[in-house]
Amino acid sequence: MTIAVCPGSYDPITDGHLDVIRRCARLFDEVHVVVAVNAAKTPLFTEEERVDIIRHTLGTDDTNIVVSSTEGLITDYCEKVGATVIVKGLRQNGDYEAELGMALVNRKLAGIETMFLPADPVLEHISSSVVKDVARHGGDVRGMVPDYVVEKLNIALGAACR
Repeated sequence: MTIAVCPGSYDPITDGHLDVIRRCARLFDEVHVVVAVNAAKTPLFTEEERVDIIRHTLGTDDTNIVVSSTEGLITDYCEKVGATVIVKGLRQNGDYEAELGMALVNRKLAGIETMFLPADPVLEHISSSVVKDVARHGGDVRGMVPDYVVEKLNIALGAACR
């Protein structure tokens, strides 16, 4: 069985993330979507909220997807679940340069390979940071995130993003 890990902060999960996760689920027997807790970041949603949002968004259609979180090294998580590959989505905004260094470190630490999936061109402009910024200013984030995320953003921001 081939197990892949799709790590990210997912604060919040976007339609771009979902596209990469679902494409990944077609390529591997089991995919772990892992909320990676980064102490250097101050997320809008808690670790538990992000896991719950992802689970709710994915629903029960994708039976080979496991959603969890980790505070440690992603390579430690990979070793724990028997994953042999980390899958990362790439947009055109310099993601490759940032992700390549991490991929090389992960290979050195644990022999884990990284596979890069290019973003769908329709979604490549979407990032969690952009979504939060637009939502904070009451902008329309539909088409960038699932409807459930729009609801959660409205609650978290006390705003009426559309």
